[in-house]
Amino acid sequence: MKAMTKKKWLILIILLGLWMLIYFNLTLATDWFIDDVLALPTGRHLTETLRFFIFEVPKVFLLLILIIFVVGIIRSYFTPERTRKALEGKSLFTGNILASLLGIVTPFCTCSAIPLFLGFVESGIPLGITFSFLIAAPMINEVAVILLFGMFGWEVASIYIVTGLVIAITTGWVIGKLHVERFVESWVFEIKAGHIEDQEEKSRFSDRIQFGYATVQEIVGKVWIYIIIGIGVGAAVHGYVPEQFMANLMGKSTWYSVPLSILIGIPLYSNAAGIIPIVSVLIEKGVPIGTALAFMMAVIGLSLPEMIILRKVLKLRLIFTFIGVVSLGIVIVGYLFNLIY
Repeated sequence: MKAMTKKKWLILIILLGLWMLIYFNLTLATDWFIDDVLALPTGRHLTETLRFFIFEVPKVFLLLILIIFVVGIIRSYFTPERTRKALEGKSLFTGNILASLLGIVTPFCTCSAIPLFLGFVESGIPLGITFSFLIAAPMINEVAVILLFGMFGWEVASIYIVTGLVIAITTGWVIGKLHVERFVESWVFEIKAGHIEDQEEKSRFSDRIQFGYATVQEIVGKVWIYIIIGIGVGAAVHGYVPEQFMANLMGKSTWYSVPLSILIGIPLYSNAAGIIPIVSVLIEKGVPIGTALAFMMAVIGLSLPEMIILRKVLKLRLIFTFIGVVSLGIVIVGYLFNLIY
């Protein structure tokens, strides 16, 4: 038994080393393949679209596998009964606040949407609280706060945190009040029912590692095609929509610039580290700060890849409700920033 445990640990270490080797060399490998193997001219629309796609697909899958594995291990420690006891006596609104605050300090991104959603549902946490976490985690993270502070100062960073929290808390509370459980795909609740006993019986860490492997196989097997489609759309927009065009379009001092920036931002795919430098460039080119930040919030909090991934666990009506409520909050934030600055 000990030999088997050592073997599992050795396999895990080898896989982790292979993961790091691939992940931290993706840029070099992508550039080598595009520039040397395919010998495509740099700067062309097709070239940059392929570069984006070839880089992002393995990056997202690597992150997805690692996050699902880690979340799977974490989920094996927390049975639905324990989580329910932790939340016992707390009102829905209090739960939305706690979930949103937890999202700020939790380094999860778009690709973690499904394992996080399944973990929350499996633990008996209401959908409204789950959505508060799913909004806050990617939108208000330490990377976003640090970059905003460095580029725009503490006032902008502070207002962004507060308004982002308000969006996450309010959106989750509204969705919770709508009682939309019937718009969650049935297989989500089947997983919930099937895993409760298994999780409660696990005690050895080697068993939890095995549970992490099984979770990766199950979830990635269901969502891989959605991820590729989402990244493909993002790559096309990235390669063929000029940055100057977006700056001109969103820079007009008209009432529809904020909602328009949200519509432009949703199809794009990026995280805070990737989008904030672009936001800085847009502001330098004359885009109002509120409009630019609304664009940033839409890219991070309402990205098309996340919606495509969530489609596997949510029905379209709930996804559109989620998009509508969050978009309304972002529009209010955008106009508020434009009014203040």
